[in-house]
Amino acid sequence: MEEIATHVGMSKRTVYARYADKAALFKAAVHRAIQRYTVPREAIEAVATDDLEATLTAVARLRIANLATPVATKLQRILNAQSYRFPDLFNASFEQGTGPTIHFLCDLFARYTARGELSLAEPRRAAAAFLSLVVGGPARIILSGAALDEQEIATRVRFAVRLFLDGARPRVK
Repeated sequence: MEEIATHVGMSKRTVYARYADKAALFKAAVHRAIQRYTVPREAIEAVATDDLEATLTAVARLRIANLATPVATKLQRILNAQSYRFPDLFNASFEQGTGPTIHFLCDLFARYTARGELSLAEPRRAAAAFLSLVVGGPARIILSGAALDEQEIATRVRFAVRLFLDGARPRVK
């Protein structure tokens, strides 16, 4: 705590006046990292086009690029290591950090379902499944410390987006 107080230019007493204990300070630091990690809805909407496959590909690439940042990598490693002690932080990371993307995808899937171009009864579950499919694999590789080159990311994303769309489109009878 003394090192933290010195780093931020406060006394330990001032730090403890703001945060009741080390756990509270830790939670505040993680919440701040979650805010820095979160891709805002505006950034997600900025990559949207009239082409569903292109939009999903751009959203996937945006999420993977965000995951590869030092802030995101550190945050995910901390959450993985501390989720058993602070399950609320893990949940907050998903809701706040992934929430804007989930909401965007829900709206997108609902629009395309209403137009008959997709057949998704549960857009929220479909959004979560989509993110798991396109981001899950690259995320594990990135968090392990291995590098993925642009070509490999493009190949993985293209495959996952097409696989998702093949399963989400209405069945031809």
